[in-house]
Amino acid sequence: MGLSVEKIPNYKVVVSDRSRHMLGNHLLFLAQKSPSAARTLNSELLNAIRSLHQFPERFPFLEAEFIPYNKYHKLFIEKWYLILYQIKERTVYIDYIVDCRQDYRWLVR
Repeated sequence: MGLSVEKIPNYKVVVSDRSRHMLGNHLLFLAQKSPSAARTLNSELLNAIRSLHQFPERFPFLEAEFIPYNKYHKLFIEKWYLILYQIKERTVYIDYIVDCRQDYRWLVR
């Protein structure tokens, strides 16, 4: 008799217009310095976002003074980029893609 493997449930991933805009700005800025680095970053960010279809809970919550407790999960990419997302039922909502080298205190106001 073979072993039964439970199917891993998939989540729907929704990327907000704001996040798409933020990603576009990051890539345009980087492409001015290095088009190949921009392509690499784009690929890494998209792969990270796609990976959230399974086990999005694996990343920790963002802890910030003005953010409600356990609201956003955080996923770091390439040392400098932060993807903030919420999980509601079976859907992952990508709300922000932040370049951590920039001042993003506006996020926690």
